[in-house]
Amino acid sequence: MITLLIILIITIVLFIWGKFPPDVVALIAMVTLFLTGILTVEEALSGFSNATVIMIAALFIIGEGLSRTGWTALAGQRFVSWAKKSVPRLLVIVTLGASVLSGFVSNTGTVAALLPVTVSAAWSAGTLPSKLLMPVAFGSNTGGLLTLTGTPPNIIASNTLVQNNLEGFSFFEFALIGIPLLVITILYFRYVGYRLMPSNSTQDRPADINAEMHKWIQSYSIGDNLYRLRIRSMSPLINTKIGDWNFEEGHHVSIMRLKRRHPSPLQQKVPLFVELPEPETEMRYHDIITVKGKASDVDKLVLKFSLGVIPTPAEMDTLRDELINQEVGMAEMFIAPNSVFVGRQINLGHYLKQTNVQLLAASRNNRPLTGKIRIEAGDAFVIRGTWENIETLKSLYENVVISGSPEAMSKNVAQLTPRSYVAMGTLILMILLLVFKVLPGAMAALICAGIMMLTRCVPISKAYKGISWTSVVMIAAMIPMGLALQKTGVAQMAAEGLVDALGSVHPTALLAGIFLLTTAFSQTINNSATAVLMAPIALIAANSLGVSPKPYMITVAVSASTAFLTPVGTTTNAMVLTAGGYSFLDYVKVGGPLLLLFFIATLFLVPLIWSF
Repeated sequence: MITLLIILIITIVLFIWGKFPPDVVALIAMVTLFLTGILTVEEALSGFSNATVIMIAALFIIGEGLSRTGWTALAGQRFVSWAKKSVPRLLVIVTLGASVLSGFVSNTGTVAALLPVTVSAAWSAGTLPSKLLMPVAFGSNTGGLLTLTGTPPNIIASNTLVQNNLEGFSFFEFALIGIPLLVITILYFRYVGYRLMPSNSTQDRPADINAEMHKWIQSYSIGDNLYRLRIRSMSPLINTKIGDWNFEEGHHVSIMRLKRRHPSPLQQKVPLFVELPEPETEMRYHDIITVKGKASDVDKLVLKFSLGVIPTPAEMDTLRDELINQEVGMAEMFIAPNSVFVGRQINLGHYLKQTNVQLLAASRNNRPLTGKIRIEAGDAFVIRGTWENIETLKSLYENVVISGSPEAMSKNVAQLTPRSYVAMGTLILMILLLVFKVLPGAMAALICAGIMMLTRCVPISKAYKGISWTSVVMIAAMIPMGLALQKTGVAQMAAEGLVDALGSVHPTALLAGIFLLTTAFSQTINNSATAVLMAPIALIAANSLGVSPKPYMITVAVSASTAFLTPVGTTTNAMVLTAGGYSFLDYVKVGGPLLLLFFIATLFLVPLIWSF
């Protein structure tokens, strides 16, 4: 028991110190429990086969699917448009939006999606990011209490009950306490918290894909040489392949996009849009092809192939939608002096054969280039291709610089595609499976994560990258600590101490003790690790007192999500630290009153909803 307490104290100190990553600290603790003989090898590794860990990993993939298919970016943009530059309204919307999103998407994914649009909206509304980012972080933490899968502590609390042959929580049962706490959070920030938040002026504006697109369209004159042509009934292009006509070399025109106007019943499997036409792509009657080239060359093409000219949209947002979507994106590329591209002659619109990435537009000394050019060091290009191929280009060619992160930018595209609805349908399927208890939670999440990958809502090659392995490994490595607390009697001792000190007063007093102890841990160590440590203690304390453990397990989940006093308690708090220019004291000043409100509300509401 003494050895375990020493290991536990050292583990907590290492978490607080922050010198080592939390997953490494948890792994050290797990190995130490085995080396000291407290746990067997099977017990020490039991966390890696635990249903909680498997479910959390699968949920990261589902959240990644929603992010990659445009739902989180679309939601973020809608929040900003609804605010109409009203700062109080924007504050309420971003807090509410972060809360609702985090009920279904990971807290980290929610903040990652909303951070850039919130910063942009703050400047647009005439306020500072520091006035809005902390509500987004705290709102995402609170929103995790709306559903069973909203945050790992909820799953840990429920599974602790199930593993002890008790009934777990239903999918929306957490909303009984989550909704009141969310209302408290919104009202607090609207009328009190906003005045407490600092006015920190920062210069780090996250890249906004819409702003970037508008800049490129203007700087590179992208729309000037873009034309939309309709294949008429007399055109010789009908039922031929693009590669048959050698458009680039023979006509100095590049085909960028193809839209089927009237696909016949026999063409149902042909996509309506071909975003990056290939030589094998067939052209049909009434197709609309978007081409790039000089006006004189396009005129010759129109006459030779009997094509109709359709006005090209002049509005930037419409032109942006013509060029990018969830599959196809754009980026800026700069040519370094030793690049293999230096000295090559190309026509703008040319596709790089190895990556099928198009050199859409070029600029030299901040002046747009047109037609056929000889590439020089320092030239800048706007390139267009699938997001994946743009990422590949970064590693394929040396001495070429791709501005920004295509991987991150692709998640900020707010357009919905058929895959977007598949992703949403998959989320709804998982919710139904959990609500009606058709399958165990881990299996339901695994099946839906598999659907996300098989339908390429999340490319299989990117699925593992979407998982926060630090969180998953840390939870898996900390679960044996909870087992050790029970095996050595430390959990029993702590529970009996709480019962002896507070249980004789009233079950609510014990509830208060569990809340305060849990929230104290959550300010300095990960909320998942906190839940793993406190769940068995709360369960034993409830059993010792002879009352229902449900109110105490709900309290563990709630208080584990109240890391409002420090930037290190949750990843979301840390994510807004730099962007908002916050200090440690800012979290204490703003989070302290909110934590007190949560404490009071929990002690009042939990016994009413889940009786002792």
